Amino acid sequence: MKRIVLALTLFSLIFTLGCQKAYYSAMEKVGYDKREILSDRVENARESQQDAKEQFANALERYKSVVNFDGGELEEKYEILNSEYETSEAMAEDVRDRIESVEDVAEALFEEWADEITQYTSSKLRRASQQKLSATKSRYNKLIRAMKKASAKMDPVLHAFKDQVLYLKHNLNAKAIASLEGELTTIQSNVGTLIKEMEKSIAEADAFIKTLE
Repeated sequence: MKRIVLALTLFSLIFTLGCQKAYYSAMEKVGYDKREILSDRVENARESQQDAKEQFANALERYKSVVNFDGGELEEKYEILNSEYETSEAMAEDVRDRIESVEDVAEALFEEWADEITQYTSSKLRRASQQKLSATKSRYNKLIRAMKKASAKMDPVLHAFKDQVLYLKHNLNAKAIASLEGELTTIQSNVGTLIKEMEKSIAEADAFIKTLE
């Protein structure tokens, strides 16, 4: 059984890598090289992080409104909070997917670049290209660290939101609202940290895109 699972995993990996190479090859044939794809994907990841930042800030405001509950249907308050949690979770997943797509094309670009450097007959041009590759990789590494750091800050917020949503679902009463209020300070702090890291990551993405232009 383990051999079958391993074989399927390897097949899936080979198939995926093959599709990726075919995709990049097809795009290059129409004049769209890996550098441009990387630039576009970084921009998409940047936009995804911006959207997620706004969503988490909005979810926090919704959370506050439930904490300040002063009458009405608790079921409705639960639905509002649950909807915000689910939207936040979906946006977090999109951010992670976007980061993975950036990593994928960056790896392909740098591998191709390094291989092509060996093809130079001019040592001067080879050194210049190697220096440019090293500088680009350094800026990229700074970017991807910032993106992943910001992405990781989403988890504590999501976990806290999920806990509170579940508790409210199973305890639609004043005691449950009091529990939400008790967690508000921690959630506010976590969202504040998340937003700061998102803003840093977005700034890094803007800077990196400019170096590729």
